[in-house]
Amino acid sequence: MNKTKELSLKGLLIALVTVSTMVIKVPVPATEGYIHLGDSMIYLSSILFGPGVGLIAGGLGSALADLLSGYGHWALPTLIIKGIEGLIIGKIAIRSRGETSVRFKDVIAALLGGGWMVAGYYLGGAILTKSFIAPLSSIPWNIIQAVGGAVIAFPVLFAILKTDLLEI
Repeated sequence: MNKTKELSLKGLLIALVTVSTMVIKVPVPATEGYIHLGDSMIYLSSILFGPGVGLIAGGLGSALADLLSGYGHWALPTLIIKGIEGLIIGKIAIRSRGETSVRFKDVIAALLGGGWMVAGYYLGGAILTKSFIAPLSSIPWNIIQAVGGAVIAFPVLFAILKTDLLEI
């Protein structure tokens, strides 16, 4: 892929993660945050286009959503957490050109990336609140976020892989 296409793809995926994070928000009072569709787009970006794209789209897209949604105090932790989430998923799910099926390692990648996200937000919450107790309430909600993202991403991934959309 040439540099122009790569830059365009990254920009579009950053926007997709941002918008999907912001469009549907289910507030979670226990965490002062919200459940959203953004993780599904991080899974798709990382599995389809690899760790570099996952890192950029996940980190920048999610941090931008925090900034635009009034969660600016979470923007830096989110940049790191979601960027690493995309990187983990992309590294595990690295795909050969022309592969057209969802693989077991894609599921493992989503589980490990989602697991990192849960742990990362726990640690981020511990740093922000200066307590290892307070962010414990975020764990179940972040697990729901990670699993929900996978439940949305995998049928979409299956459908995309059955088309010729990736022949850029």
